[in-house]
Amino acid sequence: MFEGNKVKKSFIINSSIVMMLSLLLNSSRLLAQQQQIFSYSQYADNLTPVNPAYSLLDKAGSINLMGKRQFIGIDGAPTSLMLSGSLPIESIGGAAGIFVLNDQVAVEKQLEVNAFFAKSIQLSAEDYLSVSLNVGVRNYNALYSTLDPYDTQFKDDVRETSPNLGFGVMFYSNKYYVGFSLPELTIRSLGTASVQQANYLKNHYYFSGAYLADLSEDIKFKPSTLVSYVKGSDMLADFTGTFYLKEQLGLGAGYRTNKRGAGIISILGDNYKIGYAYQFGTSSNNLGGFNTTVHEVTLGYRFGKTSGRKLL
Repeated sequence: MFEGNKVKKSFIINSSIVMMLSLLLNSSRLLAQQQQIFSYSQYADNLTPVNPAYSLLDKAGSINLMGKRQFIGIDGAPTSLMLSGSLPIESIGGAAGIFVLNDQVAVEKQLEVNAFFAKSIQLSAEDYLSVSLNVGVRNYNALYSTLDPYDTQFKDDVRETSPNLGFGVMFYSNKYYVGFSLPELTIRSLGTASVQQANYLKNHYYFSGAYLADLSEDIKFKPSTLVSYVKGSDMLADFTGTFYLKEQLGLGAGYRTNKRGAGIISILGDNYKIGYAYQFGTSSNNLGGFNTTVHEVTLGYRFGKTSGRKLL
């Protein structure tokens, strides 16, 4: 009887492991398709981690935090935390700061820390050109041996730390921005690891743009886009439109070319912003029929010169 219970318990545990691995491996494939390194819905006014040259659009200092969670209630589900902060250096028309990214899917974790410096030059009365350089380190860990110590396929863990280098360029005014960046210039790659890291440790190229239009005295509209490319993957493009009502409430919707949609709402003050995005699949084929919803929350705080609200 004892042996029977033991076998039954072992069967249940192994079945649970198989189900979890199946779900999370499918999730990892989705992350690879999304180029998860900087894949978030509220990119249009929080671009510093993608292109640090963007930090010069605001004359104030700022701190921004973004948290994202997929498969709510499931242990090991994809989770992302991103923190960025910048300080203006008015005397030289520059800015300096840091951004930190922490991603986790099941037993896979990546932590990245970058410091950056950006400098702008004035091209005309309202137009500017800014350039940025970021340097940092990326640490990747995949503790496969913790999944099942008796399975030889998961006996070897992967641990790697590599330096990172990136740059960005941006043209901007108080009405628009257009930028190109390569924030992830891999100097060393793992060679072998999971589907997820195959994109994590490749070079990422980004094109971004937005325009702020006055529709009336109380309503502004901002169309924006973020296009990303990783060698070996399809080009991915985000398109978002946001309406700002009396510069206090933002209502937006977005579409990503891998058949993902998003609804976005934000509340703005002179020195703060609170945002929430709900991302969902627009195709019934996502993860074999699962609608992989993602919840995303952003918090932002500005200090120093905050005479006007930041909409761009």
